[in-house]
Amino acid sequence: MAVDVYLVFNGNCREAVEYYAKVFKTEAPQIMTFGESPPNPEYQLPEEVKDRVMHARLSIDGSNVMFSDTFPGQPFVEGNNITLALIGKNIDDIKSWYEQLKEGGTVGMELQKTFWSKLYGQVTDKFGIHWQLNYDNGETAM
Repeated sequence: MAVDVYLVFNGNCREAVEYYAKVFKTEAPQIMTFGESPPNPEYQLPEEVKDRVMHARLSIDGSNVMFSDTFPGQPFVEGNNITLALIGKNIDDIKSWYEQLKEGGTVGMELQKTFWSKLYGQVTDKFGIHWQLNYDNGETAM
């Protein structure tokens, strides 16, 4: 299991990722935009969202640092834009961590299948820490 840092930006994620890649001399980042995600026939993606970064990742001196932009309309508070990402290879562990972390907390996204994972969810625990839980089957989308 890895616990990675996830940084969230308010529309300037691409600039930040490219800046950090230069600062830390990493390889060029792979950046996925919201517009590149598979279309959902039940929801038309607004034009102003399509170029925002949905996900990017840098390896900085052996640590994964992940990045995304907020979706317009979601709250953004500079200084509170950091989450911890639990990436596990055991679905039962992910379910257990999620159930425990949500006790007294707030669910941001129920555990569910996504186009990048068999199991993914978001929760803010009772201490205000934001967590993303993601099953890693060894096949990464990025």
